[in-house]
Amino acid sequence: MARPIFSGHESFACKSHWLKRGYDFVIAERNFNDDDAVVYLGVGKNMVASIRFWLKSVGLLKEDHLEDISDYLFNDENGRDPYLEDIGTLWLLHFMLVNTEYATIYKTTFVEYHRQRNIIEKDKLQNYIKHTCFEGTSYKNLYNDNTVKRDIGVMLHNYYSRNNAYLEDSNCLLVPLNLISEVDKDTYIFNYDTHSEVPCLIFLYALLTKFENRHSISFEDIAELALIFCLTNNDLLNIIKNLSDLYPSEIVFSDVAGIKELQFRATLNPTKVLDRYYEEN
Repeated sequence: MARPIFSGHESFACKSHWLKRGYDFVIAERNFNDDDAVVYLGVGKNMVASIRFWLKSVGLLKEDHLEDISDYLFNDENGRDPYLEDIGTLWLLHFMLVNTEYATIYKTTFVEYHRQRNIIEKDKLQNYIKHTCFEGTSYKNLYNDNTVKRDIGVMLHNYYSRNNAYLEDSNCLLVPLNLISEVDKDTYIFNYDTHSEVPCLIFLYALLTKFENRHSISFEDIAELALIFCLTNNDLLNIIKNLSDLYPSEIVFSDVAGIKELQFRATLNPTKVLDRYYEEN
């Protein structure tokens, strides 16, 4: 088990303009540890560290080197969505945040905890994290109540705005997905009915990335991916049908003797799938 990470964001949720600003900073061959980073980025010292953390958490930056997907999205000349104007890009970044597993809480919440409960109660999520990520592991002495509590607050802030009239809240990166809602004090739910529509091609990119080089994927495995996107079984079947229509020669969904399986008859390139999405939208 990798060392769990529940800090590094300096208590700041990811603002919608931070990823592009951080990308430009790295492209300019600047260093986050330099004294003038606060001037170049136009934020305080703690926010500089937070921007770096979010670039890593979303999978855009590794060991302070940009990943290919960073240029694909944010390059000024040919980036597909430098200013995050397409809702599909936000779904893509949400998937990357969970799938990268740099910030432990996102996979823990959207997959493992979510598999058991649709309701997010802060205290129960905190206990779940303590039990699954620390107790019984070599990292048990690293657990800190306040650190995890703060991380839960930042995670919720990334997805939920208490009042969109407040720019500080509504400007958080993933709020437009409407994936999480508050139902009571310290109690939230995963939105299955009211979140924005998940683009089929973004979901296919996620499939190809998560299950790399697989020629067939069981419905149970796909259902785990569906947890990340808060999709019901019916939603999932509709997406699979649409993908079969979009790629009739490459994708086949079989349901034989109760065994549901998605099969790839030809190799699909994830980047070309994204190309198709952005060219059609």
